[in-house]
Amino acid sequence: MDPSKTAIFASSNAIVNGKLTPATIVVSQETGKITNVLMPGLVDAHVHLNEPGWRTEWEGFETGTRAAAFGGVTTVVDMPLNAIPPTTTVENLKLKVEAAKGQCWVDVGFYGGVIPGNEKDLKDLVREGVRGFKCFLIDSGVEEFPAVSAVDVQKAMEELKDQDTLLMFHAEKLPPLSMSVGDAVLHGDPPMAPKGRLEAYSTFLASRPPAFETYALDEIISAAPIAPNLPLHIVHLSAVQCLPMLKKAQEDGIKITAETCFHYLTLAAEDIKDGDTRHKCCPPIRERANADGLWNALKDGLITTVVSDHSPCTPNLKLVGGGDFFQAWGGISTVGLGLSVLWTEGKKRGVNLCDISRWTSEETAKQVGLLGKKGKIAPGYDADICVFDPDSSFKVTTSEMHFKNKITPYEEKVLDGIVCETWLRGKRIYSKDSGFDEAAGPLGDMLLDKRQEETVPIMTVTASPGESDSKTVGLTAAGSTMEILPN
Repeated sequence: MDPSKTAIFASSNAIVNGKLTPATIVVSQETGKITNVLMPGLVDAHVHLNEPGWRTEWEGFETGTRAAAFGGVTTVVDMPLNAIPPTTTVENLKLKVEAAKGQCWVDVGFYGGVIPGNEKDLKDLVREGVRGFKCFLIDSGVEEFPAVSAVDVQKAMEELKDQDTLLMFHAEKLPPLSMSVGDAVLHGDPPMAPKGRLEAYSTFLASRPPAFETYALDEIISAAPIAPNLPLHIVHLSAVQCLPMLKKAQEDGIKITAETCFHYLTLAAEDIKDGDTRHKCCPPIRERANADGLWNALKDGLITTVVSDHSPCTPNLKLVGGGDFFQAWGGISTVGLGLSVLWTEGKKRGVNLCDISRWTSEETAKQVGLLGKKGKIAPGYDADICVFDPDSSFKVTTSEMHFKNKITPYEEKVLDGIVCETWLRGKRIYSKDSGFDEAAGPLGDMLLDKRQEETVPIMTVTASPGESDSKTVGLTAAGSTMEILPN
């Protein structure tokens, strides 16, 4: 997109595809045609960047945030595990922030972790600017980030009950009586070894049934009265059996929300071939009917956010080329592909770009205490912009995978919608035509300010009689700045 030959129109009331909606559109001044849609930069509130430590060979700040920028993501929030050391103390947080400096193509926030015995570190981490906390109710897969017990959760809630933060849960837990022990079984010992071939996806899916999620969610809801003012959040919810429980908890006044992931909405167990361990993640990708239920929950507002849960590893750990689902590392690489993934499937289901922007920008920014700064195109907000062409398509090859290890279940799939440009705080950092601004280099900031709610008033454009209610925005090439020019 040549900024000198472009006009952008923004209106609080525009008729788009037969619907009255706020809209921003990009128009070529050469052809007079609408070319692209302008959206706020995405806020991916669940990304594993893994640095510092030896798992940086899985992913790092430079490659992970470059991949984000490619996909119109302007803010990522890094999970506390898989880096060594994990973000469970202030000292460890400072090591992570130091490792990130000068490497980030987009702005980066950080979560803290809750593990057994670190409850006295949590308030200090809040003061240092973490955007929330994550814990596991089941084995995390890495020994330095162990699962918490019900007692550990109670201690964390007591510490955080008066803090301005968020407590998040990997909500899977082994029920007291179960026919499966999940990944812990590996090749298994009788009598609880998996029933079926270990390279069969159906065997793996059966090993992590919806009961793992419902049992964990029940425990979380039961503990909520310990800290009634503390917002709780379920990460990567996959099982529709959790939805009635979540709805009732919200109706009962419990402050609890949930996210789901691109892969749970767009992939289906029925389509996964045996040995294709690129699809392994925990909780697992479930059946197509389950995805239908998640979409309905999104549309109804019961699930509020969609994230990548980008959790990469090296090819040998993923057992690429056909392998044992119980031995392969669990995680889907999607950062930078999510907008196109969601649009490809969503438009078949009557979802529009306003819906997608709400789930991936506005609500994710709210979730991590950045609304008022990120997640909208509005006065006072950072000028984080995604220029999106919804009518073009592309095939996912390694050239579209800017993350470190080129492994994703979306490889060779054709996705609709292309990110044409990504702007971070008014500066263009990526263009489909010219690539990344290597001369400027990574310009991302560390988001260590206190959590905030939206306080900036949203501009409402009121038209006088006979006047247009639109404004023209010119993107000027000089210095890659952005200016708003009234008609």
